[in-house]
Amino acid sequence: MRILVTGGAGYIGSHACKALSQAGYTPVTFDNLVYGHRNAVRWGPLVVGDLLDSPAIAQVLQEYEPAAVMHFAAYAYVGESVFDPLKYYRNNVVGSLNLFEAMRKAEIDKLIFSSTCATYGLPVEELISELHPQNPINPYGRSKLMVEQILRDLDPAYQLRSICLRYFNAAGADIAGDIGESHDPETHLIPLVLDAAAAIRPGINVYGNDYDTPDGSCIRDYVHVSDLADAHVLALQALLNGAKSSAYNLGNGRGFSVNEVIATAKSVTGKEISVSYGARRAGDPASLVGDATLIKAALGWRPKYSDLTDIIESAWRWHQR
Repeated sequence: MRILVTGGAGYIGSHACKALSQAGYTPVTFDNLVYGHRNAVRWGPLVVGDLLDSPAIAQVLQEYEPAAVMHFAAYAYVGESVFDPLKYYRNNVVGSLNLFEAMRKAEIDKLIFSSTCATYGLPVEELISELHPQNPINPYGRSKLMVEQILRDLDPAYQLRSICLRYFNAAGADIAGDIGESHDPETHLIPLVLDAAAAIRPGINVYGNDYDTPDGSCIRDYVHVSDLADAHVLALQALLNGAKSSAYNLGNGRGFSVNEVIATAKSVTGKEISVSYGARRAGDPASLVGDATLIKAALGWRPKYSDLTDIIESAWRWHQR
């Protein structure tokens, strides 16, 4: 059974392709390779194409006749979205509309959507559940919420069933070391810290050490990328078995501070890491931790690599390779 994976050459998409292959599916990657990597596509064919090119989408759906679509393709730099919102609305929203229209014409009615906790905005609860208000504070989060809202309308109108998965902080790398995290520019904390441990950068700058947290630094919920990939396979199987449209959080339900991440990285790598502290970044909440109770109950998802040491060890193995 073939599954179209938009953005399958990217960080999370490539891990999902491996998980799909291990579950007996054939992932067909559709990626423009702007941020994706050709060498990350190892478990099925690669079609180089862009979601803004409607004929290219129609062609790949006609050629491979996938049973469902996993939609990862999106720009995901929060800061850039503030300075260039049109880029984000064009790619993330218009590109998604092109995909959904092509799916409707091809009579493909099952989709798993890569969403984000950024749709919630600033937290009003200590543990964020799916019932938390969705009030994003940047164009990236708004673009993802727009797509979620579009999908809610497409189900009753066209019977396009979808499962939206709202990630917290994706982290780590494939346990076997086949693929990992490689962004340009890199903005995620763990690879930046590991760059500092490897002396690729002089050190790490922490934004704010005066938050109302135990050690003064921000707390985030880190979820291993392979656990995210497993959740996508479970969501696919649920849709194939007739599940209704829904949305689920993907997180570990516990948070780690920036200082804890740095301390764990020092322990894992055995390296010294130079740390400096600067001012807070605008819009950074003190804590973002997700409640994944719903997907555990509905789909039986259980994170296998929830320990911070396991996450950083996998990332360090990949980083060294």
